[in-house]
Amino acid sequence: MGNVTYAQTMSSIEKLFDDLTFEYVRQWKAKLPSRRVIGFLPIYIPREIIHACGMLPVGIFGAGDRIPVVRGDAYFQSYICHLPRTVVELALCGNFGDFDGFLFPSICDVIRNLSGIFKLQFENKLVRYLDFPQNFDPEVGGVFYRRILDDLINDLSSLNGLRPTNNNLNESIAVYNRSRRLLLDLVRLRTEKPHLLSAVDFYKLRRAGNTLSVEDFNALLENLLQFVGQIDAEPEDKIRVVVTGAFCEQPPLGLIKTIENAGCYIVDDDFQLGLTWFSQDIPDYSDDPLGALVESLLELKTFSSAVFEDDRMRGELLAERVLERKADGVIFCAPSFCDPALLDRPILERAMNKHHIKHTSLQYHENLGQFHVIKEQAGAFSDMIKLWE
Repeated sequence: MGNVTYAQTMSSIEKLFDDLTFEYVRQWKAKLPSRRVIGFLPIYIPREIIHACGMLPVGIFGAGDRIPVVRGDAYFQSYICHLPRTVVELALCGNFGDFDGFLFPSICDVIRNLSGIFKLQFENKLVRYLDFPQNFDPEVGGVFYRRILDDLINDLSSLNGLRPTNNNLNESIAVYNRSRRLLLDLVRLRTEKPHLLSAVDFYKLRRAGNTLSVEDFNALLENLLQFVGQIDAEPEDKIRVVVTGAFCEQPPLGLIKTIENAGCYIVDDDFQLGLTWFSQDIPDYSDDPLGALVESLLELKTFSSAVFEDDRMRGELLAERVLERKADGVIFCAPSFCDPALLDRPILERAMNKHHIKHTSLQYHENLGQFHVIKEQAGAFSDMIKLWE
């Protein structure tokens, strides 16, 4: 019975991942006239605010190799990442017809330019480039970000006339706190027993979390946690690795599967980083929930090449992650032409050398179809660590 339920759960996750027409979004929106759908690009946005406005935040992560890029190439030069090409292709093909607005977090110039293209293509929809503070002093970056969130609420409220109260915001913060805790429970389970839930299945689960309502996602997580621990499987002779650098453009499933099949358990990654952006719960009982969201961004944000470093040394934080996940090494895995990840790589590699953590690196693009070289590289990395250890 448990295996059947688990199989059904994974089947529903698979369908969500494969559906580029966003059928779930269409059905969710049709249930109430006031419902609106807000698409967002990687990595982090304050989904609590969208939820409190009675809207569904939906992650847009490209289409990988599942659609041919016919018109998307015409909008971008050849020496940038592949993600915006399939996003534009999806837009021009009408796949975002049920979306009422789009948010573009400040990751890089490519995403900024993509937001401009959407403003031209969707003149009658909300399109916002969402700036985040680079100064984390509460009196500077905090004041700036508070204004950004106030403006965001004004823009969202104009779409359906619903302005969230403090109670609405606190309730939304609480339900997203629950979601992060459940996900972290799965992360901890995979730290101890990565053979119970493959990296591919865990990745698809998190992609579902960027489409489903948070209530539906939490129910899915609770169901999955109930059954994953009951799976009867023996661990294989594999090393444990942290994969980092793939926080925006997503790797093809074949790449994730290839790394694991080559002898590596992926015990931590940043593929869907926005789902667990904060290291602790955001206070959900505050008289000033917006202030709680601001403070959490300033104090609890995660380590990423897409976040300004200030006084937190990214190399040391990565070394701490390796230790926490009991990993044997690091695979630097970044999209081709991803400036934030590739420019950080030498700094992170020096930190790994300092801590005597073994590492290797590779690049990809979302529609990569050949994995032979990656299989050889990951396999050689695994064999090397087994021999050294």
